[in-house]
Amino acid sequence: MLKLNNISKKLGDTQVLKNCNLEVDEGTILGLVGINGAGKSTMLRCIAGIYQCDDGEVLIDEEDIYENNKLKKEIFLIDDNPYYERNSTINDLKEFYKTFYDFDEDTFVKYLRMFKLNATKNINNFSKGMRRQVFILMALAIKPKLLMLDEAFDGLDPLVRLTLKRALIEQIEENNITVIISSHNLRELEDICDNFALLENSQIDTNGNIGEKKDNIHKIQLAFSKNIDIKAFEELNIITSSSEGRVVNIVVEGDIESTTNYLNKFEPVIMDVLDVSFEELFIYELIKKGYSTYE
Repeated sequence: MLKLNNISKKLGDTQVLKNCNLEVDEGTILGLVGINGAGKSTMLRCIAGIYQCDDGEVLIDEEDIYENNKLKKEIFLIDDNPYYERNSTINDLKEFYKTFYDFDEDTFVKYLRMFKLNATKNINNFSKGMRRQVFILMALAIKPKLLMLDEAFDGLDPLVRLTLKRALIEQIEENNITVIISSHNLRELEDICDNFALLENSQIDTNGNIGEKKDNIHKIQLAFSKNIDIKAFEELNIITSSSEGRVVNIVVEGDIESTTNYLNKFEPVIMDVLDVSFEELFIYELIKKGYSTYE
């Protein structure tokens, strides 16, 4: 299990992380989300042991990660702009990583062919998406205990994104690895992540199971035979609402059966309960914390 115990980190004079706590179980995929500049990349680098926390500790199975070379052999971070020597080929990069990690040559060959990459070509001549495929290839061949991907799907075409998702699920099933994915593309995260953590105001303010969180937030459209004031629904825990004449739209938190029973007292002509996406869940969590819009 990965544990973050009250970690804090400043970069210069900026408090990027403050008293962050989080637990991530083995064999799960966690989506790390937050607005631009929230500190997601900094948190991943603290977990990887690249940055030393100013306070607190990052533990895997109760062992501190920082300056722990044994644990670091089980951790792989694909940064948003991963480093490589300017004239490196894929084969050069493979030999470099083989000095630090155990390396599965069969897995390397499998995904090299699947991604249709030339191992003798200069990585510097690749597009950003192709370079990201190279480091995903390395990660899959290394088979780390903890894999972290910063902006995992940036620059990847739909087929490669699907291949990556299937490969991650395969690694979890076969090796019980733990995955943390930071991405702005919440629609991509929704169908692969078990849990999420929202980083906001330098802290992990909300986290939990995506399905359970979605099941507790409901988007409801109502139509009435006469105009109605939304204030009449004051007993509900409304996150956001809008109305136009006899049509009312609300997003409400709570048990759906209790909510619909309450709304039925107002005799709506139509009441539709709509599914909430992970992207909408993220936006509603921000609205609850005082953000009026999200761009």
